[in-house]
Amino acid sequence: MIPRPSRLFQRSLAALLCTQLLLSACSATESAPGLAHWSSPAPRPDLPNFPSPQWPAQVVARTVPNFQAPSATHCARPVQTSETPGRAAGQRDEAAITGGYGAAPLAREERARRMSPGVASADAAAATPTPTSPPARSAKEAPAAEAESAPRFAPPAPTPQFRPRPRPAQEIVTAGMVDDNADFAAYLQFRQRTQVAHREREVSERYLLQVRNWRGDPVPDAEVAVQAASGAAMWARTDAAGRAWLHPQAFDPSGSAIYEVAVRKSGQQGTAFLRRGQKSAVDLVLNEAAAPQRARLDLVFLIDATGSMGDEIGKLKASLRSIANEVARLPSRPDTCFGLVAYRDRGDEFMVRLHDFTNDLGAFQFVLDALQADAGGDYPEAMSEALHEAVHRLSWRGTGATRLVVLLADAPPHLDYGGPRYDEDMIAALGKGIKLFSVGASGLDKQGEYIQRQIAQYTGGRFVFLTYREAGHPASGPGRETTHDVNNYSVQTLDRLIVRLVSEELAKLPRGG
Repeated sequence: MIPRPSRLFQRSLAALLCTQLLLSACSATESAPGLAHWSSPAPRPDLPNFPSPQWPAQVVARTVPNFQAPSATHCARPVQTSETPGRAAGQRDEAAITGGYGAAPLAREERARRMSPGVASADAAAATPTPTSPPARSAKEAPAAEAESAPRFAPPAPTPQFRPRPRPAQEIVTAGMVDDNADFAAYLQFRQRTQVAHREREVSERYLLQVRNWRGDPVPDAEVAVQAASGAAMWARTDAAGRAWLHPQAFDPSGSAIYEVAVRKSGQQGTAFLRRGQKSAVDLVLNEAAAPQRARLDLVFLIDATGSMGDEIGKLKASLRSIANEVARLPSRPDTCFGLVAYRDRGDEFMVRLHDFTNDLGAFQFVLDALQADAGGDYPEAMSEALHEAVHRLSWRGTGATRLVVLLADAPPHLDYGGPRYDEDMIAALGKGIKLFSVGASGLDKQGEYIQRQIAQYTGGRFVFLTYREAGHPASGPGRETTHDVNNYSVQTLDRLIVRLVSEELAKLPRGG
């Protein structure tokens, strides 16, 4: 007779089996329909009253995203324009425009010099008072809420001085491009050696999510929710290649050991687990239906429209139709919607002017032609406000669209007053499946480059920069040189580069049929 196992042995065996099951779940790559806990703009099916009134407010704030999912069905409409004024009614144009951290107001003559092409910058920059940044405080020293909202200074950098920027007279604008996600080690080195003020989101630890269907084709625009047991959560949508980069420490600084990764699209849902430190991608399979026959592209130009941007805006006006025609002839024959968000700064005629999506290229060309580069004042501009409007107020189309933003700017955003935060809106952009390509125009300083690359990398986009025959002299004409901290790049005209970026995104889409 075989002796009966002791009660202690039975308990030990049960504990061992539970441990093995947990480890297996952590490495699962196949879908498990129905197990996901969705904390998304749509209600959770298992919790009709989510979030529960009994939940602590801080848990609800971490768990509920600050955006609504893309939902528009079309863009067959006239151009609809809205505007955020830059100054109060009756405020004179000469009114003080205060720079970073209490800078002295800029006189009209100084602002005019900044906007004048061909003016040397050294004397003007030297003559301008440079405001001093406030001392840095660590998160341990400051209250938690204040630490989260304060820009990171590592170490404190003086607010950039405004300076006139010479502009080339020719129409040709050349540009290079780097992909910081493809050469991630080089990007982390750039971050480490570039000590400027910015909104910190830790991205050094990242994991690739790949979603495919049963045939092995990528599943684009699938909704993704990544959640920790603590309630910390982030959202994403897969890009045209069915991929998304996940950065746990950007939303969960405490660093949970395991995250549930839930993915859904077209009524299909699957779950996998991300274990901190794993080397392999999170690979998940959905029973997704066949791809649509025709691609849908939502393309937005997000443009700094201050006085120093005249040449770049002029080039975009002149090349819009050729860009649109080349995109229309791509193999995917995209159904394209165009949107425009222009911005200046506080104290200007307008701070943000938004033109919602339309498929009427003639009408879109009309509003673009009406845009003039003007005003500005201090060096930073209202980029954060404009990014917020682009992410949250444009009528982005729902499931199946490829959503791209071309950000064209020569100055960083303000970090010195309240309002929208660019880091929060780049996180919301990833959640809505919006990929940003940042274009650094001439005169963009180290802080501007850092922030533009930060936004592009997090959303899966790329950093584009204008190039010249002589790196530090835009008036020298088009060429291959740049002052930016980049290597190994090719050069094209800016309009050709925009077409290339769009075509490469759409080429990743699975073929219908």
